[in-house]
Amino acid sequence: MVDVGGKPETERRARAEARVVMAPATLAAIRDGALPKGDVLAVARLAGVMAAKRTHELIPLCHPLSLSFIGVEIEPDDALPGLHLTSEARLVGRTGVEMEALLAASVAALTIYDMCKAIEKGMHIEGVRLLEKTGGKSGPWKAEEPPAQADLALSPTPPAPSEPEV
Repeated sequence: MVDVGGKPETERRARAEARVVMAPATLAAIRDGALPKGDVLAVARLAGVMAAKRTHELIPLCHPLSLSFIGVEIEPDDALPGLHLTSEARLVGRTGVEMEALLAASVAALTIYDMCKAIEKGMHIEGVRLLEKTGGKSGPWKAEEPPAQADLALSPTPPAPSEPEV
């Protein structure tokens, strides 16, 4: 575990995201509240919050943190189709909250899968990543926007590596 005892306490914040891609019918069932396990979005939000509070128990060498806030937002996205999740973790402390935000988004996404797998096993979770962080010695950081799926499909295939000369 890294010794953070000599570091100053600063306000720290991190945001992360994940997406759960599913069939349009599954998304409609979530919107309609028609799943056998209950309110998928409420349970997933709660699971994300609970996971963030236990990050130090799940990720080796993470410090136990006294979070001042953890939240998970989930929005339907017809373009996926599926759900877009964002999480935010905050505290005043000596170490960052990136892992707490990432774990909240990940566990919320896994909870959605668990609650919906009875009607669709082919869902998938993608795009789990840190969006931004503030505070600490390294200062603010923000992720670049990923290329759109259409841009990825049109990008040229990189050339094959050449063989080294002997």
